[in-house]
Amino acid sequence: MKWRTGCLMLCLMVVLPLGSKALAAEAATDEKVTNLSTQVVLDDAQAAEIGREHAASLPSGPLYLVDGELVGDENLTVYHETTYVSLQEFVLALQPDASVCWDGSQVVVQASGLTMTAKPGNCYIEANGRALHVPDGVLSLNSSTLVPIRTAAQAMGASVDWDQENSMISVHSGTGAITPAESYYDSDDLYWLSHIINAESGGEPLEGKLAVGTVILNRVSSPRFQNTIYGVVFAPNQFTPASTGAIYREPNAESILAAKLCLEGVRVGGESLYFVNPTRAPNSWAARNRPYVTTIGHHSFYA
Repeated sequence: MKWRTGCLMLCLMVVLPLGSKALAAEAATDEKVTNLSTQVVLDDAQAAEIGREHAASLPSGPLYLVDGELVGDENLTVYHETTYVSLQEFVLALQPDASVCWDGSQVVVQASGLTMTAKPGNCYIEANGRALHVPDGVLSLNSSTLVPIRTAAQAMGASVDWDQENSMISVHSGTGAITPAESYYDSDDLYWLSHIINAESGGEPLEGKLAVGTVILNRVSSPRFQNTIYGVVFAPNQFTPASTGAIYREPNAESILAAKLCLEGVRVGGESLYFVNPTRAPNSWAARNRPYVTTIGHHSFYA
């Protein structure tokens, strides 16, 4: 629910700010999530000053601004220093004509130029075919699906900042929808990155797939290797699937997801440039000559 800000300054006197720290950071679903937000409470004098009719019409719950209008969200929550909002409330505040429904295990949003899904427990949401990272997971609280406000804004082509004067989160509508996958991802990059991730780590957990993708993209950025994904993958004597033909196998869905997340900027394994299965290669060159970084699944990673 939105409320015009003519009485905003008076209203803010009785709202405990969430604090700008919550916007600086960017979960397991069985971990208890505590709603850390503060409800709006008016005393008699403040209600009289604002006007009881207006006071009664204030949105319930913690407030934030969308294009200068107050939005109330009873489930607005700070979790791991990240501000989460109800996806339904956020979407409808920006696009009142949008459709937001529950489809079995996830929320599905249909709006002008936008299709979005969010499943509690996942470390990402999907928007127009793109994978947007949610490091602490999509949350579920009081039958509402919660996502970080910055991620929700990105999906809807909006922006978020901190209104210093009013001590309140402020959202500004933009294009209404994120650039779709077919326009954002380079098709060759997505093709080869998803294929090498699948060939090298198709049976690994998502984190392991992301770490393999990170190695590829770290090499692209390093002057010691080729400067394209294709060039890195097919460099002589580097990746066995490129020489055996295994790279041409159709990648599974999670390998494609991992490739998209990597192309969105997700990195796992720091500055790793090499990975090896120590069971298959217990005395590898990387293990003997490069700094160890971490082990994920069946792979050890080296910088």
